[in-house]
Amino acid sequence: MTSAVDKFHEFDRFGSVLGLERVGELLSRLGNPHLTMKYIHVAGTNGKGSTCKFLEKGLAACGYKVGLYTSPYIEKFNERIQFDGEMITDEELEIYGDQALAKAKEMVDDGLTSPTEFEVVMATAFLYFRAKKPDIIILEAGMGGLGDATNIIPKPLVSVFTSVAYDHMHVLGNTLEEIAADKAGIIKPGCPVVSNVAEHGPAAVIARKAYAMGSRLYDVSKVKYTIDWENPFNQQVSMELWETDYSEVVTSMVGRHQAENLKTALAVLELLRKNRTIRVERSALYRGLKEAVQPGRFEVLSEGTPNIVIDGAHNDAGAEALAKTMKECYPEAKTLIVTGMVERKETVKVMKHFLEIGSDFFITKPDYEDRAMATGELEKCLREAAEESGRELNIVGSNESVYDSVNDALKTGEDYDVVLFAGSLYLIGAVRSVIKGRTDYDRDRTLKYS
Repeated sequence: MTSAVDKFHEFDRFGSVLGLERVGELLSRLGNPHLTMKYIHVAGTNGKGSTCKFLEKGLAACGYKVGLYTSPYIEKFNERIQFDGEMITDEELEIYGDQALAKAKEMVDDGLTSPTEFEVVMATAFLYFRAKKPDIIILEAGMGGLGDATNIIPKPLVSVFTSVAYDHMHVLGNTLEEIAADKAGIIKPGCPVVSNVAEHGPAAVIARKAYAMGSRLYDVSKVKYTIDWENPFNQQVSMELWETDYSEVVTSMVGRHQAENLKTALAVLELLRKNRTIRVERSALYRGLKEAVQPGRFEVLSEGTPNIVIDGAHNDAGAEALAKTMKECYPEAKTLIVTGMVERKETVKVMKHFLEIGSDFFITKPDYEDRAMATGELEKCLREAAEESGRELNIVGSNESVYDSVNDALKTGEDYDVVLFAGSLYLIGAVRSVIKGRTDYDRDRTLKYS
């Protein structure tokens, strides 16, 4: 029997086409399930997933039933749709997926433009959430904002911006201001906005959009915090938000970028608390925030010789954050970096940051069909990055099979303090599966991600 995921993937041929007309028609035919629920809508280049996880766990610890919709997934498709801390089951995915797929097929039969895979999956999530009746849904935008399918929702409780950096330039624009303008499209009239965008240009674009929409802007980019202590597994962060003290918050996601994501999430929760949308019990909130973990984001999979760390740093800003976190958590470590990338313009910039971590590299190829960068091409980018930055480079191995690369790298890694797997999320998901001994990972099968 063909699974729901396989059926979703049949719509992948329609690509990632932005616009709300198709998804609006699909949801209309499904009875507009999205209109009955409350949302926190999160957009940004980096930090969306971690901010969503802080929000989800913080709200849940305070007694709220929370839905979570994110993308892409790391290991299992069901990760994208969660309720009350649990992934949608395979059976539920079949039930609600078949309903969405039937209406998508109906649209095609009626001569209308087909929905994309992302739109069909999101419609499935809305059907599932309508049945589960969450108090609040944390909704992560997929690409950009204005034409992203998640923007079909009515006025959310808060529109949130985690960051603006260079990513998806072929769709969103070639400047930070152009990218910010697209992401700012999620702002709805009169809807409060929380922004943690540090760069002046894109921050100003978001501010102007908020003003034009009559939406109050809460810019937290300049709110100060301190990291009281940190290690590879936890850190303690303290800050004050609008005269409310949030001292000694312990998190399980580490690095200064995660402190920024925590700040964004706390600002959203504090705003909702102040306008009496939610009630917050401090000790419960702190417990929830500590439970928040985002797989594949500076995740320590094993302690010992070597330590094994994975991180989906796939763009310039993400790679910069990873380099800083490695210096903070493993300042003197001899590190072997295992990397693989999806083709994009920023690869040389990403590799420059990786070279700040160490000089020894093992190159592999993510399991992502035609868009994965061949090992030879990635090696060229690495050598270009080393030449431009004046850093040493030592290629210790190369293999286009993720399965074999993990095993080869770990054998080589016995001489290192840390083996760091970093790059495309499609690589990180496969690596995580192999290291954790997932029995459904087949060395001869190309994993399909969305």
